[in-house]
Amino acid sequence: MLKQKANLEISTEPLDGVAVISVGEDNSVFASLAASLAEIRKLKGVICFILRSDTSALIDLTEQEKIIEYAILSSQISESSSEIGKQFNLADIESVLVEGKCVKVLCMSIGDNRIGIFMERTATHASMIKRILL
Repeated sequence: MLKQKANLEISTEPLDGVAVISVGEDNSVFASLAASLAEIRKLKGVICFILRSDTSALIDLTEQEKIIEYAILSSQISESSSEIGKQFNLADIESVLVEGKCVKVLCMSIGDNRIGIFMERTATHASMIKRILL
């Protein structure tokens, strides 16, 4: 059995402190979503975002020591909503909003790309969904 080596590239330079992890493939949808999320990140109340595909991940978070917690939470929300959708015979779930006491998380799936946007509870998530889907 042949094992393929993947080109793994980690950079913290491209988007002013945003961590980018990429494995060799160019994805125009991913790049378009990254640009939309960079604009959303500037909005009042947005804490961070995580964008991931099968080959790349983009994380914009000022508290670098919390990357793992945010990534796990975002992933768990996406996986759990997908599982619940299967149990209730729902079509593909486009977005999920989880609200806590002070923070809320918007998780979306667009093709093979997964998005997690963490924001203050007072932030308006509906406008973010519209921006992403445009």
